[in-house]
Amino acid sequence: MLFVRPGRLSDLDALAQMAHAARPVLHSLPHDRHELEARVALSEDSFRADVDFPGEEFYLFVLEDSATGKLLGTASIVAAAGYAEPFYVFRNDALIHASRELHVNRKIHALTMSHELTGKSRLAGFYIDRAATGAGDAAAQLLSRARMMYMAANRRRFAPEVFSLLLGVTDEAGTSPFWEAVGRRFFGRDFAQIEIASGGRSRTFIAEVMPSYPLYVPLLPEEAQRVIGEPNEKALLSYDIHLEEGFEPDRFVDIFDAGPVLTAQVDRSACVLFNETRTVREAGGKAADDSRAYLVSSHRAGDFRCVLAELPNERGIEVPLGGPVRAALDVVHGDSVRCVPLHRGAADERQREADDIAPARTMNQGMNQTMDQTGDRR
Repeated sequence: MLFVRPGRLSDLDALAQMAHAARPVLHSLPHDRHELEARVALSEDSFRADVDFPGEEFYLFVLEDSATGKLLGTASIVAAAGYAEPFYVFRNDALIHASRELHVNRKIHALTMSHELTGKSRLAGFYIDRAATGAGDAAAQLLSRARMMYMAANRRRFAPEVFSLLLGVTDEAGTSPFWEAVGRRFFGRDFAQIEIASGGRSRTFIAEVMPSYPLYVPLLPEEAQRVIGEPNEKALLSYDIHLEEGFEPDRFVDIFDAGPVLTAQVDRSACVLFNETRTVREAGGKAADDSRAYLVSSHRAGDFRCVLAELPNERGIEVPLGGPVRAALDVVHGDSVRCVPLHRGAADERQREADDIAPARTMNQGMNQTMDQTGDRR
């Protein structure tokens, strides 16, 4: 059974293999073994730390096969992007150029370097061995969204907003049309070289070399214009997973390959809105006919685990979990787990709307009572 857990220093060999296999490079998994060891150690310290607000913490997760003990993927969370140095992206602005005398009024798109995402939490470092997992999309859903399950259970550790920067369009050789039109003009180097040196878009040299003035999009080559905000084919699954969670495309794009930046309010994400805390009870046999896939996470003794499991569709205070699921989650009868439907249905949306309307109705009732008592609102 596949499950997600925090990475450990004992995973170093497997993580080193992933670091060299990942294309493009993952900033959360440096190729240098000593740097990689430091990153994993930082993650262990971050999980153990008593955190009241997001800072320089870094959380590394791994996808493990409980049957073999093999690691099949990794993903991470940066508690506060650009904590030490600003996190740079391009902001897509619309500038108005107008002349009353010439009867001209044109809206022109321009890219302006920005560090507005600095301080927000960031989903990063996603890598999965699709060939080894076999389950494909389900395994990717589990690995990616387990991070949001952790954030939902540990809100103080993270910022109110979270974003994810997806890979932009490149050709089979890894060449980015946008980089060739923009980045190479200023850096004079290949995309891959700067990708490694940038350290996740938080390097001072980006501000020193890249233009601080707006780049007018119509002046760029057509092939560069076409890829602005477009995800790479390899990132389409990640794009869909983020949309399922509640992320939306924002006006920001990656500063190097113009890949899309997706943002979300954590409290409006699926793993928060549709979260139910249930009590574990033992169960056996196959799932009921009306079951559906759920993300199920535990935090027993501070050790986070997350799995995909088929659960009965009805709401209740108890959740039946079979032996393999309980073992993967490291829970026993009577423990509490968090459950979130993997895919939102009509019933989930209706419940969310009801939850949204209830506070508003309460507020309106209170306002009406005030009006009854005072006669007006001041």
